[in-house]
This record gives sequence, structure tokens and C-alpha cells, in this order.
Amino acid sequence: MLILYNIIIFIFGLIIGSFLNVVIYRLENGEKIVNDRSRCLSCKHILNWQDLIPVFSFIFLKGKCRYCSNKISIQYPLVEIMTGILFVLIFNFQFSIFSEFSIFNFQFLYLLFLFYVSSTFIVIFVYDLKHYIIPDKIIYPAIIITFIYKLFEILKFNHWELIGNWKLEIGNLTTIFNPFIAAILAGGFFYTIIIITKGKGMGGGDVKLAFLMGLILGWPVILIALFLAFILGSVIGIFLILAGRKKMGSMIPFGPFLIIGTFVGLFWGEKIIKWYLNLIN
Repeated sequence: MLILYNIIIFIFGLIIGSFLNVVIYRLENGEKIVNDRSRCLSCKHILNWQDLIPVFSFIFLKGKCRYCSNKISIQYPLVEIMTGILFVLIFNFQFSIFSEFSIFNFQFLYLLFLFYVSSTFIVIFVYDLKHYIIPDKIIYPAIIITFIYKLFEILKFNHWELIGNWKLEIGNLTTIFNPFIAAILAGGFFYTIIIITKGKGMGGGDVKLAFLMGLILGWPVILIALFLAFILGSVIGIFLILAGRKKMGSMIPFGPFLIIGTFVGLFWGEKIIKWYLNLIN
């Protein structure tokens, strides 16, 4: 049964990844996210359903448009595959077995929440990598939805009866205070860097992304994510300079490193912290 769940979730991730490609493209061109039918980026021909099957259409068409034979960006299958893999990882790390598959089950709601934020991170990753910008149209809704979800976590609906009566229990207040403190500290840290470097060290989008990371990961897992992001950013930056791809002082998008750090924190953050504490004791 678990294998079947994984297959279904992977296919669902591929479909969502296809939609994320549309979001990225329409953000780039200033179009509405929900617009008309998909078209070829080169010849503008309306694509049929057989042209829009995630990954498989790219393979069958050999990476070229059916109508004009121009190349299709490798970004499209990569985003689809990455989304599918992330969805499967999230499911297996957090929800290997559903004891009660219900829309009133908090486990299921948390799964949907993680699918949403991971989709948001994929869009930010690609967009920042290409344009050195973290789009407000993506980051602000993610912050608001995460904020609402964290507030919602205080209220634990332990039982729902057919007559519609809810049994309400107030959760531990640290559940809500912890992520907000982490968000403020992370966002404040990046804002301080902007002030010290007069906007040369970080961008405003990084502040918002760090705030979102804090809301999602909480304290102290946010430290793991930020530490890893800075290490990766430094290593990749040095490598690009040595390879002649960048010069000292050149801009390097930091959003992708923050997102990688976030996923590591989400999947392995608590284990890393326990390992470190055992190491120093």
C-alpha cells in the first residue's frame, strides 16, 4: 500500500510541477497566473493535451516543440521531476502511513501545507536563480498562509462528531511562539546584514524568505538551515570565482541556498541537532 501511495504522490507532484513551470513563465512575462491555454514559447501555438503530459511529453517529443521544432527548456522536466521527488520525500519523512485519511485529520492538513510551501520554494528557487529576484507575488502569500497555519496549530480539534460538535483544546502556546521568534530572529539577522552592507550583502527578498523559513522550521532548526545556506553559498561562490564564471563582488542569488538549507532542516534538522548535542556532551 505504501508503494502505491508513493506512486500516486509522485504523479501528483509531476502535475503540480507542470503547473509551477507555468507560474514561473507567467511571472517572468508579467502575465496573470491563471490565464488562457498553454502555448509554445517560440511559435505561440496552443498546446494539446498530449503536449502537456509532465516529463513524458518532453521525452516523446525529444525536447522539441511538435509544431515548430524549437527546443524546449530542460527546466520543464527538471522542475516536474524535482517536485515529484520532494512530494514523495515529504510524505515518507512525515506521513509514511495514514491511520485516518480525513480532511479533518491534522496530519493530512499538515501534509497539504508542506506540499504548498515546497511548491512555493521551487518557484522561488528557479526564479531567483534566473533573475536574482524573489517575487513578492509568491513570498507574501506564502508568509500569510504559513502565519495562519501556525495560528491554526494552537487549536487542536481532537474529535468531530456527526452532529457537528467540536471538542476544542488549546495547545501549548510554545507551539505558536517558537516559530514566530525564529522568524523574527532570522528576518532581523538578514535585515541587519542589509543595513551594515548598505544593501550590497543581501536583498530584501532574502529577508522575507528568512522570515518564512523561521515560521516553517522554528527554533533551533532555523539555525541549521541558515548555517548550511551560508556554507553552501560560500563554497559555490568560491568555486564560480575560481572557474572564472564570477568575479569578486559579483551577485550570486542566495535564495536557492536558503531553500536547500530549509529542506535539509525540514527533513534532518532535529537529527542533526541531536547529533551535535551528543557530540559536545
